[in-house]
Amino acid sequence: MPSLITHAVAAAALGQAAPPETRRDRRFWVAAIACSCLPDIDVLGFAFGVPYDSLWGHRGMTHSLAFAVASGVAAAALLRGRRGFDARLAALLSLIAASHGFLDAFTDGGLGIAFFAPFSGARYFFAWRPIRVSPIGLAPFLSRRGLSVLLSEALWVWPPALALGAALKAFSDARARPKPG
Repeated sequence: MPSLITHAVAAAALGQAAPPETRRDRRFWVAAIACSCLPDIDVLGFAFGVPYDSLWGHRGMTHSLAFAVASGVAAAALLRGRRGFDARLAALLSLIAASHGFLDAFTDGGLGIAFFAPFSGARYFFAWRPIRVSPIGLAPFLSRRGLSVLLSEALWVWPPALALGAALKAFSDARARPKPG
């Protein structure tokens, strides 16, 4: 997996697609970053003996597209509260949650991503896997290997995320401007 830092970078980039008034709400950014990192909640399964390759193991159900949609819808509902459901916000937060599995599928280690769980337990990687897989846990991350992972992410993920975020922000801001005439 890429580090949680890089998942948050992806959330920050994709979050730029939100309307300006949404981007001004700190709660949106908390929800976006939470959605991008939430799939790794499955690492808690290791402490309970959940096998890595099971449906509920690491990179299984919580990395699926179904879980991403459920996370995005739940986060949007919590954000909107009594103001009503916002399908666009739910879709954006679902995309941010799904970015986690997509980034993980670009890594050079692990068993792959169960994108289609619970309907299929098959796990997938992308053909091109330039991102170093991050060690699980804080202590291993604070090592030479952890630094190597961050450098890999800084090379392969952060520049495209910055460019995407700038483009999405410009597009979102342009859509929000009042039309002359």
